[in-house]
Amino acid sequence: MSMKNNIKIERARYNLTQGDLAEKIGVSRQSINAIEKGKYVPSTLLAIKIAKLFKLPVEELFFLEEGE
Repeated sequence: MSMKNNIKIERARYNLTQGDLAEKIGVSRQSINAIEKGKYVPSTLLAIKIAKLFKLPVEELFFLEEGE
């Protein structure tokens, strides 16, 4: 099971770069890149901050994918 997310899609909807999003939530651009690629699972607090910025419930932005 792995954690997937729709951050890249939402960034595009809001016309934000990884750097823009990182600045708004107080992390590095590299952190956003790693989260988008599924290499890093954000803390609950960070996931909530991102979801709130995009006006979405956390479970619509982050979800578990079964198998592999």
